[in-house]
Amino acid sequence: MNGQPGRAAVEALLPPLREERGIDFCVLNGENSADGLGITPKIADKLLAAGADVITLGNHTWRRKEIVPYLSGTNRVIRPANYAKNAPGRGLTVMPTADGTKVAVINLLGSLYLEPMVSAFEIVDDLVEEALRETPIVIVDFHGEATSEKVAMSRWLDGKVTGVFGTHTHVQTNDARVQPGGTAAITDAGMTGPHDSVIGVVADLAIDRMRTGIPVRFATAEGDVRLEGVLVECDGSGRATACEPVRVALS
Repeated sequence: MNGQPGRAAVEALLPPLREERGIDFCVLNGENSADGLGITPKIADKLLAAGADVITLGNHTWRRKEIVPYLSGTNRVIRPANYAKNAPGRGLTVMPTADGTKVAVINLLGSLYLEPMVSAFEIVDDLVEEALRETPIVIVDFHGEATSEKVAMSRWLDGKVTGVFGTHTHVQTNDARVQPGGTAAITDAGMTGPHDSVIGVVADLAIDRMRTGIPVRFATAEGDVRLEGVLVECDGSGRATACEPVRVALS
């Protein structure tokens, strides 16, 4: 989700979408919600109030210093589990749906260009094992640059978790699927924010930087605002039965 336009889309579109589609649980990646970089406690609280059950983060987790103490006191906003063990916050949480069904959410960071403390592949098995002790329904947000890493993670976890959803590249991929073992997957769930842009940034600013190499202060774009994501159905065993991309325009 990107900047104020993305927040506006979540606040306007998520509540009716949850009602219309009978969505029991919503995971939202909020790492670009504060002017495109990071998240603040105030924004996190607004997104949770708008209908997100859990907010995941990514490589911009620490961009806003006020989020640091907030992460120590919440189990609804999580950061990549493969950050330093001594960093505040957690990378795994378990939350209930309205009927009390537990859903586990794991947040991981890819290695290419993002430089986590350890590879996600080194710790994911232990995290999944911990999650499965609480519930068979386990969702993984793999925040990564490389499609190869995200596809590999979804293949490795097939049959072990309910879904593996890529985030970070801001472009929804055309590969939503349920894998043979019953794990839903998409390489990137897309961007909730302004699509008349370069991945959320005013296009002219991004292009000028690419053409000249001169640093420029980016600004969040405003046009063609959409909510994007993926909708998954699963049974009581945690096995996914359907996986489809979602795209709704903010009129």
